[in-house]
Amino acid sequence: MSQGDLVKTPVLYTERLQFLPYRPADEDLFVALLRDEAVCRWMGQERVPEEDIRALFRSILTEVYPRQLFDVWGLWLDGTYVGHAEAKRTGNVDGHELVTALAPSYWGKGLGTETVRGLARHAADNLGLTEVYGMIGADNTASLAMSRRLGFRPLREVVAEDGSVTVVMVLPVTPSA
Repeated sequence: MSQGDLVKTPVLYTERLQFLPYRPADEDLFVALLRDEAVCRWMGQERVPEEDIRALFRSILTEVYPRQLFDVWGLWLDGTYVGHAEAKRTGNVDGHELVTALAPSYWGKGLGTETVRGLARHAADNLGLTEVYGMIGADNTASLAMSRRLGFRPLREVVAEDGSVTVVMVLPVTPSA
């Protein structure tokens, strides 16, 4: 990303959610989410040592935000932390990937759909993108079904060394009227 592409992470709102840039006080919430076994499973990763997650959180505050590398938020519902969201360029796709993680107690309540819609709107309206990508484990049937309902279409499958399969999904986005 060039300096001209950098944008300060904005606060976003959907019907029920607030997307707020992380604050130092959010560290324990972030760590608990990313240490949750079910969250790690669906994010396609092993549980990472707590000290590594704390270092990752601190890098969001000390590197990502100050250098405006990409947009990353804590997700809040009625003042309660419910998850994490990102919109960023990655090496996984030729464009911006949307990343979400919700606390398991908030699964099945439509918040994943609402989060992805909010991220897609941000990508079109604020980042000027025409498409966004998602990387979803092939066995994550709930997220795959949600993505299809939102209009994502499968682009390709990526097979990891351990044999696990990730589906690369793409969604065309247009600015809000």
